[in-house]
Amino acid sequence: MDDAATDTRPVFEAIVFLNHFNDIPDPRQRGKVMYPLDEVLLLALLAVLAGAETFVDIACFGCKKLELLRRFRPFRDGTPSHDHLGDIFAALDAEQFQRCFAAWVAAQTGTPEGVVAIDGKTSRRSGGKAGKGAIHTVSAFAARQRLVLGQVKVAEKSNEIVAIPKLLDMLAIEGAIVTIDAMGCQRAITGKIVEKKADYVLGLKGNQGSLREDVELLFAEQKACDFADCEFSRAETIDAENGRIETRTTTVVHDVELLRKRHDWPGLKSVAMVESIRETGGEIARETRLYITSLTIATALLGPAIRSHWAIENSLRWILDMVFIRDDECQVRTDHAPANFTTFKHMACNLLRRPSSKDSLRLRRKIAGWDDDFLVSLVRI
Repeated sequence: MDDAATDTRPVFEAIVFLNHFNDIPDPRQRGKVMYPLDEVLLLALLAVLAGAETFVDIACFGCKKLELLRRFRPFRDGTPSHDHLGDIFAALDAEQFQRCFAAWVAAQTGTPEGVVAIDGKTSRRSGGKAGKGAIHTVSAFAARQRLVLGQVKVAEKSNEIVAIPKLLDMLAIEGAIVTIDAMGCQRAITGKIVEKKADYVLGLKGNQGSLREDVELLFAEQKACDFADCEFSRAETIDAENGRIETRTTTVVHDVELLRKRHDWPGLKSVAMVESIRETGGEIARETRLYITSLTIATALLGPAIRSHWAIENSLRWILDMVFIRDDECQVRTDHAPANFTTFKHMACNLLRRPSSKDSLRLRRKIAGWDDDFLVSLVRI
């Protein structure tokens, strides 16, 4: 008789995303491993999509949804306890996990178009009471696609300046416009962006003292003569919302040869000034912000790129705090566990955005907890 005809081995449904995480080394001791790492990763992602906020939640999900989980993997010994889960994710190499995440996103989306905003976020409660610093993560967010492209944990006794080049190394960003606030206005970072064949728009503040002073002087001199001595472009926008009127005037100066000679800044092509007037309830607030950029595009295009940077605040940070139940209050604290848990939340954010329905992300996450078919549809990629 044909062996195939008598084969009683179960046939599991495919979960493509796991293929991108095969290279993560299992941190546990060699020998019998009761809970294979691919099963643990699948359990955690499905649980977070369905509303889990802690390892206790994930463990409970595993007990309640074991039949569902066994559609995809054997789970011969069931699922781990919350303590066991905590130990696994505390030991799992966070940097390797983040690299696999970035490769998975790149395989799904290709090279991002438009603005890639980079910014940091601190999970304030992750530090605990023993004086240990809270986890700070730097993330890259594709503003147009509204997807997290990657993230790195900022090492203790380090800062974003060191972390951002590591994040850029993970990403395929050729042709994109990278935006970073003034913290990222560093030669090494702009050099890395240019090396990756991308462009940049960076906030300019006092951390680059002499460059900031020279750009301020350039704009002051040109404003005095109504920009008659340089090549420039200007655009104005007016936004009215919720009783607030904001007028933004963006001016871009393209003649920056003297700045390039004086400061030797990689890829520098233009400098920009955004003057905003905000009227709220009869009160008027004025603000002027300066930027450097490798772009030579007109102001009508550069202005929207600058404003797109705040998508990382509105479409990622806010989502983490509101859809994922106050991310700042997350108390996952041990070793690599906070960084790895953040990566799972970013994975869930990306997957929840994929359905074409008009339901909010908050409601989609609830539906994922109620409807197994919907939950499975999210991870079949």
